[in-house]
Amino acid sequence: MVKTLRVIRYYVANFSRNIRLWWLRRSGITIGHNTMISMGAHLDVHRGRIVIGDNCLITHGCYIMSHDGAAKMVNPGSDGNGVVVIGNNVFVGVNSVILPNVTIGDNSVVGAGAVVTSDVPPATVVAGSPARVIKQLTGPFPVLNQNPVHLMK
Repeated sequence: MVKTLRVIRYYVANFSRNIRLWWLRRSGITIGHNTMISMGAHLDVHRGRIVIGDNCLITHGCYIMSHDGAAKMVNPGSDGNGVVVIGNNVFVGVNSVILPNVTIGDNSVVGAGAVVTSDVPPATVVAGSPARVIKQLTGPFPVLNQNPVHLMK
């Protein structure tokens, strides 16, 4: 009975996430295949653009910002619009913040609570505020976001 309820919960949650992915795509965000975005993640595409690759995991509490309202104060010629590009097979940890005009390379990990203010090279772990390189990764890289239903049977 408990296993059955877990499987039902899994499918209901995935259905809800798929509806949200559809809505985010309709809002102008480019999202690759097999990418999971937590219901508690915030993707702000009011202005600017966000592009997310395949096989990514964006966890709870993340903020991905495509614009900066204070940019005009720092640089009067700026409109504050930007682009965030997240490569393929990227994990973005809980409560992290990704600011405008940042590219995160393929197979990278953004640690929990990190504030990403500049580009992240491929196959890199970053953490901290502001985010700094913690480790370079070497392949082969496992594909993120594998279907865990088989583990519940």
